[in-house]
Amino acid sequence: MATTKSAAPVSAQRTDSDLTELSSGGDERGLQERGGGTFRVPAERGRTSIANSVVEKIAGMAAREVLGVHDFGGSLARSLGAMRDRVPGGRPNVTRGVKVEVGEKQTAVDLELVVEYGVAITDVSADVRENVVSAVERMTGLEVVEVNVSIVDVHLPNEEDDIPSEGRVQ
Repeated sequence: MATTKSAAPVSAQRTDSDLTELSSGGDERGLQERGGGTFRVPAERGRTSIANSVVEKIAGMAAREVLGVHDFGGSLARSLGAMRDRVPGGRPNVTRGVKVEVGEKQTAVDLELVVEYGVAITDVSADVRENVVSAVERMTGLEVVEVNVSIVDVHLPNEEDDIPSEGRVQ
């Protein structure tokens, strides 16, 4: 029995000369012609969907990176979040104060921010928008159509974080 050498995988056999786009003026369906045959581009062979929670986490992390942002969400959400963070095994919620709507190709982001006292709120808002748009578009490929920023509070230098007290008697 003679052994034969197996051919290289199809992807290894492709060259620029035998892979050309169809000449129908840029076929939008993603079809390409190779060696007399037509095939669908691999990226067009399936669908990728991105959950709202994924975009919320990306947007929340990107906004937190901006200097002047102290926290997210209204006072009730921050109080409940602080209680949950104190529970053993609890972890910070990066999506608190972040809401998104995700479509097939676009997304919109709404943020509720608490800023540090003394910062220029319009500058912080612009920096947050820029950082969120950049991170979401880079990581997801979705077009960010809007980032709405609501400043819900200002954190004063001598103010403690919203951590519920244990009570007067311990």
